[in-house]
Amino acid sequence: MNTPAATPDETPANTPARYFDDQYARAADPWHLGERWYDRRKYTLTVAALPRPRYPRAFEPGCSVGVLTELLAPRCDRLLATDRVASAVESTARRTERLDQVTARRMTVPEEWPEESFDLVVLSELLYYFDTGTRTRLVRQSVESLREGGHLVTVHWNHPVAEHTCTGRDIAEHLDTLSGLRRLARYDDPDFTLSVHERGRGPGPALSPARAEGLA
Repeated sequence: MNTPAATPDETPANTPARYFDDQYARAADPWHLGERWYDRRKYTLTVAALPRPRYPRAFEPGCSVGVLTELLAPRCDRLLATDRVASAVESTARRTERLDQVTARRMTVPEEWPEESFDLVVLSELLYYFDTGTRTRLVRQSVESLREGGHLVTVHWNHPVAEHTCTGRDIAEHLDTLSGLRRLARYDDPDFTLSVHERGRGPGPALSPARAEGLA
């Protein structure tokens, strides 16, 4: 769906909570995340882009029905997956019930945020539902909750949608400007942009998999 161009006086707003409630009221998996090749390919690329073989603690807010959660779980010792919609959390819990390392919890970000720190935060198809100020806050909370050397992974749709306030390319370019983050990888195609950033305070490049193993 194409979005009409905004006038100079218009500012994109957060997508109303009722939009998500209505979507899940109509269908258990309203975006067909468990069915489409597009999503399977995107999730496979997302997991393949993780720089480490395994993460002690990971956080996936906006998990929806848990399709990506299920793929992330084998790479994590502990994975917290959250969503603001109760039925989505229930679907994630059912999908991952055999995976003891996964905790599915109802949580509305950025108003609610876990107190623990993480080695990996994955923001998939989430940030474009927020206005600039809220999105900036959510990114800041993600970065601050990462341990030194932890990874922030973002993956978002690039086509215009009425409910979206920005695109995946916009998000990746914004992350490149933030102090405390070093870009390790970025993948662009016409449909989505995937980026991987490392939290680090010091100068120098991000620690690539080859550098981590002493190969480069």
